[in-house]
Amino acid sequence: MITTSDLTKVYRSRGREVTALDGVDLHVRPGEVYGVIGRSGAGKSTLIRCLNLLERPTSGTVTVDGQDLTALAGRRAHRAGRPLREARTRIGMIFQHFNLLSSRTVRGNVELPLEILGLTRRERARKAMELLDLVGLADKARAYPAQLSGGQKQRVGIARALAGDPKVLLSDEATSALDPETTRSVLKLLRDLNQELGLTVLLITHEMDVVKAVCDSAALMESGRIVESGVVSELLATPGSRLAHELFPVGGAPASADRTVVDITFHGDTADRPVISQLSRGHGVDVSILGAAMDTVGGRQVGRMRIELPGPVEDNAAPLAFLREQGLTVELPEPTATTTPPAGLPAAAELTGEGA
Repeated sequence: MITTSDLTKVYRSRGREVTALDGVDLHVRPGEVYGVIGRSGAGKSTLIRCLNLLERPTSGTVTVDGQDLTALAGRRAHRAGRPLREARTRIGMIFQHFNLLSSRTVRGNVELPLEILGLTRRERARKAMELLDLVGLADKARAYPAQLSGGQKQRVGIARALAGDPKVLLSDEATSALDPETTRSVLKLLRDLNQELGLTVLLITHEMDVVKAVCDSAALMESGRIVESGVVSELLATPGSRLAHELFPVGGAPASADRTVVDITFHGDTADRPVISQLSRGHGVDVSILGAAMDTVGGRQVGRMRIELPGPVEDNAAPLAFLREQGLTVELPEPTATTTPPAGLPAAAELTGEGA
């Protein structure tokens, strides 16, 4: 549904060049919720503005629903021609700070894009009320933005973004200004809209909890590049995945140098089985739990755990093999892995913590 190829954006100011996007290749499948995560300055907001050509890429292509938007942009640097404006009606966008007009009622804000599309007053009123009902705000139609909570304002923004019956919904840090409970309700609304309307949703965020709550797939941006991407459930089962480590961080140092520290990831049916107690009883080893993180991803329990086994790595081949046989992802974190891991057991990639 959304594809970028070698997308680059370079800003030029006072003889200096700043590369905000550096050859970004992105593929979002129809009907999925896709999260792009990264720290401030990673290029996330520039990317989302390039997806609807609010920012013109320096080079590369943007294709949405089979249409090359960069080919529609033409040579004019700042004005969008009619073909591009029509293409944009199929791309809704919601913003971090709502961008509502204080002088208009809730219904009036939702009607604004419908006015631009040329609908009659009656058609605008009917459509706006349908959208407000969809986001649970039909009773606030005559209220003004100043009379709404932050979560309600964002729901109005979502209703407005849906006015053109888009196939794609772009969200630029839409929940970062909201409290945790309101964030959860807005994310649930986005997931419901994704399922009910068949919307493809792309979320820009710096919050890992957003990815865990609603995203089917995700990409990690850093210094204008996508450094890792994929289906979230598959990334969690991928040894060395930085996204998996960021989604479920665990810590803990070994008691002494002659012990083995192991990071394990529970996913699928393994999350419900007493694997650690089975390991301890079956192999007669004392297992120390140094850290753990558990949450729900895609409606299923997923967790990571850092454990400590007595003795060096070479003495723990059987316990490690048992963990792998149970379907767990098993890794040796590099800072504590002083010997070569047993065959078939990869060492985890060291996380620098930069630009996540």
